[in-house]
Amino acid sequence: MTEPAEIKTETWLSCKKAALGETKKKLESYRFLFTELVKRDFKKKYKRTALGMLWSILSPLLNVLVLLMVFKNFFGRTEPHFIIYIFSGTLVMSFYTECTQGCMRALMANAAIFTKINVPKALFLLSKSVQSFINFGLTLAVYFVFCVCDHITFGVHCFAVLYPICMLLVFSIGVGMVLSALFVFFRDIEYLYGIFLLLLNYISAIFYPVSIIPEEFRNLFYLNPVYVFIYYFRVVMIDCAIPPLWLHLLLAAYSILAIVFGCMVYKRFNHEFLYYV
Repeated sequence: MTEPAEIKTETWLSCKKAALGETKKKLESYRFLFTELVKRDFKKKYKRTALGMLWSILSPLLNVLVLLMVFKNFFGRTEPHFIIYIFSGTLVMSFYTECTQGCMRALMANAAIFTKINVPKALFLLSKSVQSFINFGLTLAVYFVFCVCDHITFGVHCFAVLYPICMLLVFSIGVGMVLSALFVFFRDIEYLYGIFLLLLNYISAIFYPVSIIPEEFRNLFYLNPVYVFIYYFRVVMIDCAIPPLWLHLLLAAYSILAIVFGCMVYKRFNHEFLYYV
């Protein structure tokens, strides 16, 4: 005769298997939707453009060349590998800007879908993030070409850039989640964030060396997460070194705080989005 405890165990296992099967089916359906969203975003972004995806490379590249022409005579003589110095800052800033702005508008742009179909709203943000990340990958390839042309020394240390890339993706998604929630309730956030991004460009030391800032104020740059990501890239590629442990921990702290706070905001306002879109 089967013991009651064994019956309970068998029932629990069967329920667990059924739940896992249901979860697997949902993930399969979400994967299809996610893939279609990424394809749609790509087609929409480059629709009716002559160069198409080439703008993903040309846009940050042209920014680099403009900054180089303007500031080379001011800082290029004292800063080694100045073009890579600028390109590192532009590379990080371009991805952060594109990803967060895309995430900010993601819910409003897809309101017609999630108001009719019950799907995780985070899918729309993730699709925008993946699109931005693919563009980032294309620009990163050009970045390495410029490193070769500028006689940057390649070695095992270059694999360290994978860490800030992963952390930057997590951080940008977290910030994007907060912005998308705010944008649903306050449309003014789009204009305010545009002003903030302009300020962020100037305080992230993209085109000027931190050495021109008085020494007692230089540590304030580490309060800016975007600068920390840029600085990590420069240490690896220009200084040919593995950044110290404290820099790894600082990047992880910023990324974890951003994604945790973003998830908390989404969990808090998830059901209220439907009433404001």
